[in-house]
Amino acid sequence: MKLKNRFLIIFLLFIASIPLVDLLHPGIPVTHDGPDHVARIANFYQSFSEGNIVPRWAANLNWGFGHPILMFLYPLPSYIASFFHFIGFSFVDSTKLVFAVAYIASVLAMFAWAQAQWGTVSGIVAGLLYGFAPYRFVDLYVRGAIGEHVAFVFPPLILYGIFMLAKKGIFGKWGIFTSLSMAGLILSHNAVSLMFLPVIILYVAYLYVFETKQKKIFIIFSIASIFLGFILSAFFWMPALLEGKYTLRDIVTKGDFQNRFVPLYWFFYSPWNYGIGAEFSKSLGFFQWVAVVGGLITFWKSKDKKIRWMIVLNVFILVGSIFLMTSWALILWQKISLIQKFQFPWRLLTLAVFVSSVLGAIVASTIPKKFSLFIIIISFLFVFSTTYPMWHSKAYSAKPEEYYTGIYDSTTDTGESSPIWSTRFMEKRAVSPMEIIDGSATIVPLFKKSTRHEYTIVAQTKTRFVENTLYFPGWSVQSDGKLVPIEFQDPRYRGLMTFWTEQGRHSVVVTFTDTRLRTLVNILSLVGLGLLFISAIIPVWKRIK
Repeated sequence: MKLKNRFLIIFLLFIASIPLVDLLHPGIPVTHDGPDHVARIANFYQSFSEGNIVPRWAANLNWGFGHPILMFLYPLPSYIASFFHFIGFSFVDSTKLVFAVAYIASVLAMFAWAQAQWGTVSGIVAGLLYGFAPYRFVDLYVRGAIGEHVAFVFPPLILYGIFMLAKKGIFGKWGIFTSLSMAGLILSHNAVSLMFLPVIILYVAYLYVFETKQKKIFIIFSIASIFLGFILSAFFWMPALLEGKYTLRDIVTKGDFQNRFVPLYWFFYSPWNYGIGAEFSKSLGFFQWVAVVGGLITFWKSKDKKIRWMIVLNVFILVGSIFLMTSWALILWQKISLIQKFQFPWRLLTLAVFVSSVLGAIVASTIPKKFSLFIIIISFLFVFSTTYPMWHSKAYSAKPEEYYTGIYDSTTDTGESSPIWSTRFMEKRAVSPMEIIDGSATIVPLFKKSTRHEYTIVAQTKTRFVENTLYFPGWSVQSDGKLVPIEFQDPRYRGLMTFWTEQGRHSVVVTFTDTRLRTLVNILSLVGLGLLFISAIIPVWKRIK
Protein backbone atom coordinates (compact mmCIF):
# COMPACT_ATOMS: atom_id res chain seq x y z
CA MET A 1 0.00 0.00 0.00
CA LYS A 2 1.35 3.41 -0.98
CA LEU A 3 2.25 5.87 1.79
CA LYS A 4 -0.32 8.32 0.43
CA ASN A 5 -3.13 5.75 0.69
CA ARG A 6 -2.07 4.81 4.22
CA PHE A 7 -2.28 8.44 5.25
CA LEU A 8 -5.73 8.82 3.67
CA ILE A 9 -7.02 5.70 5.41
CA ILE A 10 -5.70 6.94 8.76
CA PHE A 11 -7.30 10.31 8.06
CA LEU A 12 -10.68 8.71 7.29
CA LEU A 13 -10.38 6.43 10.32
CA PHE A 14 -9.92 9.48 12.50
CA ILE A 15 -12.75 11.45 10.88
CA ALA A 16 -15.16 8.52 11.03
CA SER A 17 -14.35 7.89 14.69
CA ILE A 18 -15.41 11.35 15.86
CA PRO A 19 -19.21 10.75 15.72
CA LEU A 20 -18.67 7.52 17.68
CA VAL A 21 -17.17 9.14 20.77
CA ASP A 22 -20.59 9.18 22.42
CA LEU A 23 -20.58 5.35 22.42
CA LEU A 24 -17.88 5.46 25.11
CA HIS A 25 -20.64 6.35 27.56
CA PRO A 26 -21.42 3.37 29.87
CA GLY A 27 -24.50 1.38 28.91
CA ILE A 28 -26.41 0.91 25.69
CA PRO A 29 -27.90 3.90 23.80
CA VAL A 30 -31.63 4.25 24.42
CA THR A 31 -32.88 3.59 20.88
CA HIS A 32 -35.90 1.86 19.38
CA ASP A 33 -34.17 -1.53 19.15
CA GLY A 34 -30.85 -1.16 21.01
CA PRO A 35 -31.54 -3.09 24.26
CA ASP A 36 -33.45 -5.77 22.33
CA HIS A 37 -30.44 -6.33 20.06
CA VAL A 38 -28.28 -6.98 23.12
CA ALA A 39 -30.76 -9.62 24.32
CA ARG A 40 -30.88 -11.25 20.88
CA ILE A 41 -27.08 -11.34 20.72
CA ALA A 42 -26.91 -12.85 24.22
CA ASN A 43 -29.31 -15.62 23.13
CA PHE A 44 -27.40 -16.10 19.89
CA TYR A 45 -24.12 -16.44 21.77
CA GLN A 46 -25.63 -18.88 24.26
CA SER A 47 -26.81 -21.17 21.46
CA PHE A 48 -23.58 -20.77 19.50
CA SER A 49 -21.43 -21.61 22.54
CA GLU A 50 -23.52 -24.77 23.02
CA GLY A 51 -22.33 -26.05 19.64
CA ASN A 52 -25.05 -24.74 17.30
CA ILE A 53 -22.99 -23.29 14.45
CA VAL A 54 -26.13 -21.70 13.03
CA PRO A 55 -28.19 -20.57 16.04
CA ARG A 56 -31.88 -20.59 15.18
CA TRP A 57 -33.67 -20.68 18.55
CA ALA A 58 -33.58 -17.93 21.21
CA ALA A 59 -34.29 -19.89 24.38
CA ASN A 60 -34.66 -17.01 26.88
CA LEU A 61 -36.76 -14.62 24.83
CA ASN A 62 -40.56 -14.33 24.95
CA TRP A 63 -40.72 -14.49 28.76
CA GLY A 64 -38.65 -17.70 28.71
CA PHE A 65 -40.93 -19.65 26.35
CA GLY A 66 -38.36 -19.32 23.57
CA HIS A 67 -38.66 -17.81 20.11
CA PRO A 68 -37.57 -18.62 16.53
CA ILE A 69 -36.54 -15.02 15.87
CA LEU A 70 -32.89 -15.99 15.24
CA MET A 71 -34.05 -17.92 12.19
CA PHE A 72 -35.36 -14.74 10.60
CA LEU A 73 -32.91 -12.22 12.04
CA TYR A 74 -29.80 -11.30 10.02
CA PRO A 75 -27.00 -13.31 11.73
CA LEU A 76 -23.80 -11.49 10.70
CA PRO A 77 -23.98 -8.73 13.37
CA SER A 78 -24.57 -11.44 16.00
CA TYR A 79 -21.58 -13.48 14.81
CA ILE A 80 -19.35 -10.39 15.00
CA ALA A 81 -20.70 -9.43 18.43
CA SER A 82 -20.20 -13.02 19.61
CA PHE A 83 -16.54 -12.76 18.67
CA PHE A 84 -16.16 -9.55 20.67
CA HIS A 85 -17.87 -11.16 23.65
CA PHE A 86 -15.68 -14.26 23.35
CA ILE A 87 -12.52 -12.15 23.66
CA GLY A 88 -13.82 -10.49 26.81
CA PHE A 89 -16.23 -7.65 26.10
CA SER A 90 -19.66 -7.51 27.73
CA PHE A 91 -22.70 -8.04 25.52
CA VAL A 92 -23.49 -4.32 25.70
CA ASP A 93 -19.97 -3.30 24.70
CA SER A 94 -19.87 -6.01 22.02
CA THR A 95 -23.04 -4.58 20.50
CA LYS A 96 -21.64 -1.05 20.56
CA LEU A 97 -18.42 -2.31 18.96
CA VAL A 98 -20.41 -3.79 16.08
CA PHE A 99 -22.04 -0.39 15.51
CA ALA A 100 -18.68 1.40 15.68
CA VAL A 101 -16.70 -1.00 13.49
CA ALA A 102 -19.46 -1.17 10.87
CA TYR A 103 -19.71 2.62 10.67
CA ILE A 104 -15.98 3.08 10.10
CA ALA A 105 -15.83 0.11 7.70
CA SER A 106 -18.66 1.58 5.59
CA VAL A 107 -16.79 4.86 5.15
CA LEU A 108 -13.60 3.05 4.17
CA ALA A 109 -15.49 0.72 1.82
CA MET A 110 -17.06 3.61 -0.06
CA PHE A 111 -13.69 5.35 -0.22
CA ALA A 112 -12.02 2.22 -1.65
CA TRP A 113 -14.58 1.73 -4.43
CA ALA A 114 -14.93 5.41 -5.39
CA GLN A 115 -11.15 5.87 -5.39
CA ALA A 116 -10.73 2.90 -7.73
CA GLN A 117 -13.48 4.16 -10.05
CA TRP A 118 -12.88 7.93 -10.04
CA GLY A 119 -9.75 8.81 -8.08
CA THR A 120 -8.61 9.77 -4.60
CA VAL A 121 -10.53 13.02 -4.13
CA SER A 122 -13.73 11.31 -5.26
CA GLY A 123 -13.06 8.53 -2.79
CA ILE A 124 -12.78 10.96 0.13
CA VAL A 125 -15.88 12.93 -0.89
CA ALA A 126 -17.93 9.77 -1.38
CA GLY A 127 -16.77 8.35 1.96
CA LEU A 128 -17.74 11.54 3.80
CA LEU A 129 -21.14 11.75 2.11
CA TYR A 130 -21.81 8.07 2.81
CA GLY A 131 -20.86 8.21 6.47
CA PHE A 132 -22.21 11.64 7.38
CA ALA A 133 -25.77 11.42 6.10
CA PRO A 134 -28.51 12.09 8.67
CA TYR A 135 -30.05 8.67 8.09
CA ARG A 136 -26.81 7.01 9.17
CA PHE A 137 -27.15 8.66 12.58
CA VAL A 138 -30.84 7.76 12.68
CA ASP A 139 -29.78 4.11 12.37
CA LEU A 140 -27.04 4.57 14.93
CA TYR A 141 -28.53 6.79 17.64
CA VAL A 142 -32.31 6.77 17.08
CA ARG A 143 -33.40 3.41 15.71
CA GLY A 144 -30.45 1.31 16.84
CA ALA A 145 -30.93 -0.71 13.63
CA ILE A 146 -27.85 -2.91 13.83
CA GLY A 147 -28.56 -5.04 10.75
CA GLU A 148 -29.25 -2.13 8.44
CA HIS A 149 -26.26 -0.30 9.92
CA VAL A 150 -23.91 -3.23 9.17
CA ALA A 151 -25.42 -3.66 5.70
CA PHE A 152 -24.05 -0.22 4.68
CA VAL A 153 -20.58 -1.80 4.60
CA PHE A 154 -21.21 -4.16 1.71
CA PRO A 155 -22.75 -2.41 -1.35
CA PRO A 156 -19.52 -0.46 -2.06
CA LEU A 157 -17.48 -3.65 -1.54
CA ILE A 158 -19.64 -5.60 -3.99
CA LEU A 159 -19.31 -2.89 -6.63
CA TYR A 160 -15.57 -2.64 -5.97
CA GLY A 161 -15.20 -6.38 -6.54
CA ILE A 162 -17.25 -6.25 -9.74
CA PHE A 163 -15.24 -3.26 -10.96
CA MET A 164 -12.00 -5.20 -10.45
CA LEU A 165 -13.49 -8.21 -12.25
CA ALA A 166 -14.12 -5.91 -15.23
CA LYS A 167 -10.53 -4.61 -15.12
CA LYS A 168 -8.70 -7.88 -14.44
CA GLY A 169 -10.75 -10.29 -16.57
CA ILE A 170 -10.13 -13.23 -14.22
CA PHE A 171 -12.21 -14.66 -11.36
CA GLY A 172 -9.39 -15.13 -8.82
CA LYS A 173 -9.36 -13.11 -5.62
CA TRP A 174 -11.82 -10.50 -6.89
CA GLY A 175 -14.46 -13.09 -7.67
CA ILE A 176 -14.02 -14.49 -4.17
CA PHE A 177 -14.08 -10.95 -2.74
CA THR A 178 -17.35 -10.18 -4.55
CA SER A 179 -18.95 -13.45 -3.43
CA LEU A 180 -18.03 -12.88 0.21
CA SER A 181 -19.28 -9.28 0.03
CA MET A 182 -22.57 -10.41 -1.49
CA ALA A 183 -22.98 -13.01 1.24
CA GLY A 184 -22.10 -10.37 3.83
CA LEU A 185 -24.85 -8.07 2.55
CA ILE A 186 -27.48 -10.81 2.66
CA LEU A 187 -26.40 -11.94 6.14
CA SER A 188 -26.50 -8.32 7.35
CA HIS A 189 -30.03 -7.47 6.27
CA ASN A 190 -32.33 -9.43 3.96
CA ALA A 191 -34.49 -6.43 2.95
CA VAL A 192 -31.51 -4.16 2.21
CA SER A 193 -29.88 -6.88 0.09
CA LEU A 194 -33.08 -7.16 -1.95
CA MET A 195 -33.13 -3.37 -2.26
CA PHE A 196 -29.58 -3.20 -3.66
CA LEU A 197 -29.89 -6.08 -6.12
CA PRO A 198 -31.15 -3.82 -8.98
CA VAL A 199 -28.24 -1.42 -8.27
CA ILE A 200 -25.76 -4.29 -8.62
CA ILE A 201 -27.39 -5.45 -11.86
CA LEU A 202 -27.35 -1.93 -13.33
CA TYR A 203 -23.68 -1.51 -12.39
CA VAL A 204 -22.78 -4.80 -14.10
CA ALA A 205 -24.58 -3.55 -17.22
CA TYR A 206 -22.74 -0.22 -17.04
CA LEU A 207 -19.33 -1.91 -16.76
CA TYR A 208 -20.26 -4.32 -19.56
CA VAL A 209 -20.88 -1.38 -21.89
CA PHE A 210 -18.13 1.04 -20.84
CA GLU A 211 -15.35 -0.57 -18.81
CA THR A 212 -14.46 -4.04 -20.08
CA LYS A 213 -13.29 -5.55 -23.33
CA GLN A 214 -13.71 -9.18 -22.28
CA LYS A 215 -17.46 -8.85 -22.15
CA LYS A 216 -18.54 -12.50 -22.10
CA ILE A 217 -16.00 -13.46 -19.46
CA PHE A 218 -16.95 -10.45 -17.34
CA ILE A 219 -20.66 -11.32 -17.44
CA ILE A 220 -19.97 -14.96 -16.55
CA PHE A 221 -17.67 -14.05 -13.66
CA SER A 222 -20.00 -11.35 -12.34
CA ILE A 223 -23.04 -13.63 -12.36
CA ALA A 224 -21.01 -16.49 -10.88
CA SER A 225 -19.65 -14.37 -8.01
CA ILE A 226 -23.08 -12.93 -7.13
CA PHE A 227 -24.71 -16.36 -7.39
CA LEU A 228 -22.01 -17.84 -5.17
CA GLY A 229 -22.78 -15.15 -2.58
CA PHE A 230 -26.38 -16.35 -2.52
CA ILE A 231 -25.24 -19.95 -2.11
CA LEU A 232 -22.89 -19.07 0.76
CA SER A 233 -25.71 -17.33 2.62
CA ALA A 234 -28.40 -19.90 1.75
CA PHE A 235 -28.31 -21.34 5.28
CA PHE A 236 -29.97 -18.11 6.41
CA TRP A 237 -32.08 -16.61 3.66
CA MET A 238 -33.76 -19.76 2.38
CA PRO A 239 -35.26 -20.87 5.73
CA ALA A 240 -36.09 -17.21 6.50
CA LEU A 241 -37.98 -17.01 3.21
CA LEU A 242 -39.61 -20.43 3.07
CA GLU A 243 -40.40 -20.99 6.75
CA GLY A 244 -41.84 -17.54 7.28
CA LYS A 245 -45.23 -19.08 6.50
CA TYR A 246 -45.11 -20.67 9.96
CA THR A 247 -45.01 -17.26 11.63
CA LEU A 248 -47.38 -14.34 12.17
CA ARG A 249 -45.29 -12.21 9.79
CA ASP A 250 -47.89 -11.73 7.06
CA ILE A 251 -50.62 -11.07 9.62
CA VAL A 252 -48.75 -8.68 11.91
CA THR A 253 -47.03 -6.67 9.17
CA LYS A 254 -49.92 -6.62 6.69
CA GLY A 255 -50.55 -3.05 5.59
CA ASP A 256 -47.85 -1.78 7.95
CA PHE A 257 -46.40 0.38 5.19
CA GLN A 258 -49.55 2.47 4.74
CA ASN A 259 -48.81 4.82 7.64
CA ARG A 260 -45.06 5.05 6.97
CA PHE A 261 -44.94 7.20 3.85
CA VAL A 262 -42.87 10.38 3.91
CA PRO A 263 -43.99 13.90 2.83
CA LEU A 264 -41.81 14.98 -0.08
CA TYR A 265 -40.46 18.11 1.64
CA TRP A 266 -39.14 15.97 4.53
CA PHE A 267 -36.35 14.72 2.27
CA PHE A 268 -35.13 18.31 2.01
CA TYR A 269 -35.78 19.33 5.58
CA SER A 270 -37.09 17.49 8.62
CA PRO A 271 -35.76 18.43 12.06
CA TRP A 272 -33.56 16.07 14.02
CA ASN A 273 -35.40 14.28 16.81
CA TYR A 274 -35.55 10.94 18.63
CA GLY A 275 -39.17 10.09 17.84
CA ILE A 276 -40.68 6.90 16.48
CA GLY A 277 -40.86 5.87 12.82
CA ALA A 278 -43.32 8.54 11.73
CA GLU A 279 -41.44 11.29 13.57
CA PHE A 280 -37.67 11.03 13.18
CA SER A 281 -35.84 12.95 10.48
CA LYS A 282 -36.02 11.66 6.90
CA SER A 283 -33.72 14.34 5.52
CA LEU A 284 -31.30 13.17 2.85
CA GLY A 285 -28.80 15.78 4.04
CA PHE A 286 -27.81 19.26 2.94
CA PHE A 287 -24.46 18.30 1.39
CA GLN A 288 -26.04 15.21 -0.17
CA TRP A 289 -28.47 17.48 -2.02
CA VAL A 290 -25.54 19.67 -3.07
CA ALA A 291 -23.99 16.53 -4.58
CA VAL A 292 -27.24 15.72 -6.41
CA VAL A 293 -27.50 19.21 -7.88
CA GLY A 294 -23.82 19.08 -8.77
CA GLY A 295 -24.45 15.79 -10.55
CA LEU A 296 -27.20 17.34 -12.65
CA ILE A 297 -24.96 20.29 -13.58
CA THR A 298 -22.14 17.87 -14.45
CA PHE A 299 -24.50 15.90 -16.70
CA TRP A 300 -25.44 19.11 -18.50
CA LYS A 301 -21.85 20.25 -19.02
CA SER A 302 -19.93 16.99 -19.49
CA LYS A 303 -19.25 15.47 -22.90
CA ASP A 304 -18.04 12.20 -21.39
CA LYS A 305 -20.57 9.48 -22.22
CA LYS A 306 -19.49 7.27 -19.30
CA ILE A 307 -19.98 10.05 -16.76
CA ARG A 308 -23.32 11.07 -18.23
CA TRP A 309 -24.66 7.51 -18.14
CA MET A 310 -23.46 6.96 -14.59
CA ILE A 311 -25.24 10.14 -13.52
CA VAL A 312 -28.42 9.06 -15.34
CA LEU A 313 -28.43 5.68 -13.57
CA ASN A 314 -27.90 7.20 -10.15
CA VAL A 315 -30.47 9.95 -10.60
CA PHE A 316 -32.93 7.32 -11.83
CA ILE A 317 -32.35 5.24 -8.67
CA LEU A 318 -32.61 8.34 -6.46
CA VAL A 319 -35.87 9.54 -8.00
CA GLY A 320 -37.28 6.01 -7.91
CA SER A 321 -36.38 5.48 -4.26
CA ILE A 322 -37.83 8.86 -3.22
CA PHE A 323 -41.02 8.18 -5.20
CA LEU A 324 -41.45 4.81 -3.46
CA MET A 325 -41.13 6.51 -0.07
CA THR A 326 -44.04 8.87 -0.75
CA SER A 327 -47.78 8.20 -0.69
CA TRP A 328 -47.81 8.57 -4.49
CA ALA A 329 -46.49 5.01 -4.61
CA LEU A 330 -49.28 3.57 -2.45
CA ILE A 331 -50.80 1.61 -5.32
CA LEU A 332 -47.43 -0.05 -6.04
CA TRP A 333 -47.00 -1.05 -2.39
CA GLN A 334 -50.50 -2.50 -2.39
CA LYS A 335 -50.12 -4.45 -5.63
CA ILE A 336 -46.47 -5.61 -5.51
CA SER A 337 -45.87 -7.91 -2.56
CA LEU A 338 -42.12 -7.92 -3.18
CA ILE A 339 -41.88 -4.22 -2.27
CA GLN A 340 -43.68 -4.95 0.99
CA LYS A 341 -40.63 -6.95 2.09
CA PHE A 342 -38.96 -3.58 2.74
CA GLN A 343 -41.60 -3.13 5.50
CA PHE A 344 -41.04 0.63 5.94
CA PRO A 345 -41.01 2.92 2.87
CA TRP A 346 -38.46 5.26 4.49
CA ARG A 347 -35.99 2.34 4.61
CA LEU A 348 -35.25 3.23 0.98
CA LEU A 349 -33.25 6.15 2.35
CA THR A 350 -30.47 3.55 2.39
CA LEU A 351 -30.48 3.66 -1.40
CA ALA A 352 -30.83 7.43 -1.52
CA VAL A 353 -27.78 7.91 0.73
CA PHE A 354 -25.75 5.54 -1.43
CA VAL A 355 -26.51 7.18 -4.79
CA SER A 356 -26.06 10.72 -3.46
CA SER A 357 -22.57 9.67 -2.34
CA VAL A 358 -21.85 8.29 -5.80
CA LEU A 359 -23.03 11.52 -7.43
CA GLY A 360 -20.71 13.45 -5.12
CA ALA A 361 -17.81 11.27 -6.22
CA ILE A 362 -18.60 11.87 -9.90
CA VAL A 363 -18.78 15.62 -9.42
CA ALA A 364 -15.45 15.63 -7.56
CA SER A 365 -13.83 13.67 -10.40
CA THR A 366 -14.64 16.44 -12.89
CA ILE A 367 -13.14 19.29 -10.85
CA PRO A 368 -9.56 20.29 -11.76
CA LYS A 369 -6.88 18.74 -9.55
CA LYS A 370 -5.61 22.12 -8.40
CA PHE A 371 -8.82 22.43 -6.37
CA SER A 372 -8.49 18.99 -4.76
CA LEU A 373 -7.52 20.21 -1.30
CA PHE A 374 -10.22 22.85 -1.38
CA ILE A 375 -12.88 20.24 -2.28
CA ILE A 376 -11.77 17.96 0.57
CA ILE A 377 -11.81 20.79 3.12
CA ILE A 378 -15.21 22.05 1.98
CA SER A 379 -16.65 18.52 2.10
CA PHE A 380 -15.26 18.00 5.56
CA LEU A 381 -16.68 21.30 6.85
CA PHE A 382 -20.09 20.75 5.30
CA VAL A 383 -20.67 17.22 6.62
CA PHE A 384 -19.41 18.12 10.07
CA SER A 385 -21.32 21.38 10.47
CA THR A 386 -24.63 19.90 9.26
CA THR A 387 -24.58 16.66 11.28
CA TYR A 388 -22.71 17.25 14.55
CA PRO A 389 -25.94 17.69 16.61
CA MET A 390 -26.81 14.11 15.59
CA TRP A 391 -23.70 12.47 17.05
CA HIS A 392 -25.16 11.35 20.33
CA SER A 393 -27.93 9.29 21.88
CA LYS A 394 -30.74 10.91 23.85
CA ALA A 395 -29.83 8.73 26.87
CA TYR A 396 -28.08 5.52 27.94
CA SER A 397 -29.43 2.49 29.76
CA ALA A 398 -27.00 0.79 32.14
CA LYS A 399 -28.30 -2.61 33.25
CA PRO A 400 -26.41 -5.62 34.65
CA GLU A 401 -25.32 -8.35 32.22
CA GLU A 402 -27.86 -10.75 33.76
CA TYR A 403 -30.68 -8.58 32.45
CA TYR A 404 -29.77 -9.65 28.90
CA THR A 405 -28.51 -13.19 29.54
CA GLY A 406 -31.44 -14.35 31.71
CA ILE A 407 -35.15 -14.62 30.94
CA TYR A 408 -36.05 -11.62 28.79
CA ASP A 409 -39.61 -10.33 29.06
CA SER A 410 -40.05 -9.62 25.37
CA THR A 411 -39.91 -11.29 21.98
CA THR A 412 -37.71 -8.30 20.87
CA ASP A 413 -39.88 -7.77 17.81
CA THR A 414 -43.54 -6.85 17.28
CA GLY A 415 -44.53 -10.50 17.27
CA GLU A 416 -44.10 -11.04 13.53
CA SER A 417 -41.65 -13.90 14.13
CA SER A 418 -43.92 -15.69 16.59
CA PRO A 419 -45.24 -19.12 15.48
CA ILE A 420 -48.55 -18.80 13.69
CA TRP A 421 -50.34 -21.10 16.15
CA SER A 422 -49.23 -19.07 19.18
CA THR A 423 -50.05 -15.66 20.59
CA ARG A 424 -47.88 -12.69 19.61
CA PHE A 425 -46.49 -12.36 23.15
CA MET A 426 -46.66 -14.70 26.14
CA GLU A 427 -46.54 -11.71 28.56
CA LYS A 428 -45.82 -13.77 31.68
CA ARG A 429 -43.19 -16.26 32.78
CA ALA A 430 -43.88 -19.97 33.18
CA VAL A 431 -44.17 -21.47 36.66
CA SER A 432 -41.71 -24.23 35.69
CA PRO A 433 -40.15 -25.66 32.50
CA MET A 434 -42.70 -28.49 32.39
CA GLU A 435 -46.10 -28.82 34.08
CA ILE A 436 -48.72 -31.56 34.60
CA ILE A 437 -52.03 -30.95 32.85
CA ASP A 438 -53.86 -34.18 33.58
CA GLY A 439 -52.94 -37.16 35.75
CA SER A 440 -50.40 -37.64 38.51
CA ALA A 441 -46.62 -37.64 38.14
CA THR A 442 -43.32 -36.34 39.44
CA ILE A 443 -41.10 -34.27 37.15
CA VAL A 444 -37.35 -34.10 37.77
CA PRO A 445 -35.53 -31.60 35.48
CA LEU A 446 -32.06 -32.94 34.64
CA PHE A 447 -30.55 -30.77 31.91
CA LYS A 448 -31.53 -27.69 29.95
CA LYS A 449 -29.78 -25.95 27.09
CA SER A 450 -31.13 -23.82 24.27
CA THR A 451 -32.15 -26.73 22.06
CA ARG A 452 -32.21 -29.72 24.43
CA HIS A 453 -34.20 -30.29 27.64
CA GLU A 454 -34.00 -33.54 29.62
CA TYR A 455 -36.31 -34.79 32.37
CA THR A 456 -37.01 -37.89 34.42
CA ILE A 457 -40.73 -38.45 34.82
CA VAL A 458 -42.35 -40.88 37.24
CA ALA A 459 -46.03 -41.17 36.33
CA GLN A 460 -48.47 -42.76 38.77
CA THR A 461 -51.14 -42.76 36.05
CA LYS A 462 -51.31 -41.97 32.36
CA THR A 463 -50.36 -38.30 32.43
CA ARG A 464 -50.47 -35.32 30.10
CA PHE A 465 -47.73 -32.69 30.26
CA VAL A 466 -47.07 -29.26 28.80
CA GLU A 467 -43.50 -28.31 27.95
CA ASN A 468 -43.38 -24.54 28.38
CA THR A 469 -41.57 -23.95 25.10
CA LEU A 470 -43.23 -22.65 21.94
CA TYR A 471 -43.46 -25.21 19.18
CA PHE A 472 -41.80 -24.54 15.85
CA PRO A 473 -40.91 -27.10 13.15
CA GLY A 474 -37.81 -28.88 14.45
CA TRP A 475 -39.01 -29.46 18.03
CA SER A 476 -39.71 -33.05 19.05
CA VAL A 477 -40.33 -35.03 22.23
CA GLN A 478 -38.87 -38.46 22.92
CA SER A 479 -39.85 -40.74 25.79
CA ASP A 480 -37.39 -43.57 26.47
CA GLY A 481 -35.80 -42.97 23.08
CA LYS A 482 -39.05 -43.09 21.08
CA LEU A 483 -40.85 -40.15 19.49
CA VAL A 484 -44.19 -39.36 21.08
CA PRO A 485 -47.02 -37.40 19.43
CA ILE A 486 -47.15 -33.74 20.43
CA GLU A 487 -50.05 -31.31 20.29
CA PHE A 488 -49.35 -27.59 19.93
CA GLN A 489 -52.73 -26.16 18.95
CA ASP A 490 -54.67 -26.77 22.12
CA PRO A 491 -56.51 -23.43 22.64
CA ARG A 492 -55.75 -23.61 26.38
CA TYR A 493 -51.97 -23.83 25.70
CA ARG A 494 -51.62 -22.00 22.39
CA GLY A 495 -48.38 -22.84 20.67
CA LEU A 496 -46.97 -24.88 23.57
CA MET A 497 -46.05 -28.55 23.27
CA THR A 498 -48.29 -30.99 25.12
CA PHE A 499 -47.90 -34.79 25.18
CA TRP A 500 -48.92 -37.95 27.09
CA THR A 501 -46.88 -40.62 28.83
CA GLU A 502 -48.01 -43.94 30.19
CA GLN A 503 -47.73 -44.95 33.82
CA GLY A 504 -44.17 -45.66 34.95
CA ARG A 505 -40.70 -44.14 34.94
CA HIS A 506 -39.60 -42.41 31.74
CA SER A 507 -36.63 -40.54 30.37
CA VAL A 508 -38.02 -37.60 28.37
CA VAL A 509 -35.89 -35.53 25.98
CA VAL A 510 -37.20 -32.43 24.19
CA THR A 511 -34.96 -31.33 21.31
CA PHE A 512 -34.85 -28.72 18.56
CA THR A 513 -33.11 -29.93 15.40
CA ASP A 514 -32.89 -28.80 11.80
CA THR A 515 -35.72 -29.68 9.47
CA ARG A 516 -34.97 -31.30 6.12
CA LEU A 517 -34.99 -27.85 4.47
CA ARG A 518 -32.49 -26.40 6.95
CA THR A 519 -30.24 -29.43 6.58
CA LEU A 520 -30.28 -29.13 2.80
CA VAL A 521 -29.47 -25.41 2.79
CA ASN A 522 -26.70 -25.96 5.35
CA ILE A 523 -25.20 -28.46 2.91
CA LEU A 524 -25.71 -26.00 0.06
CA SER A 525 -23.77 -23.31 1.95
CA LEU A 526 -21.01 -25.83 2.66
CA VAL A 527 -20.89 -26.58 -1.07
CA GLY A 528 -20.51 -22.84 -1.62
CA LEU A 529 -17.59 -22.76 0.80
CA GLY A 530 -16.06 -25.65 -1.11
CA LEU A 531 -16.41 -23.78 -4.40
CA LEU A 532 -14.87 -20.72 -2.79
CA PHE A 533 -11.94 -22.80 -1.55
CA ILE A 534 -11.42 -24.32 -5.00
CA SER A 535 -11.51 -20.84 -6.56
CA ALA A 536 -8.76 -19.77 -4.17
CA ILE A 537 -6.66 -22.90 -4.65
CA ILE A 538 -6.67 -23.09 -8.46
CA PRO A 539 -4.50 -19.96 -9.05
CA VAL A 540 -2.06 -21.10 -6.35
CA TRP A 541 -1.89 -24.59 -7.84
CA LYS A 542 -1.22 -23.16 -11.29
CA ARG A 543 1.64 -21.04 -9.95
CA ILE A 544 3.15 -24.00 -8.12
CA LYS A 545 2.78 -26.22 -11.18
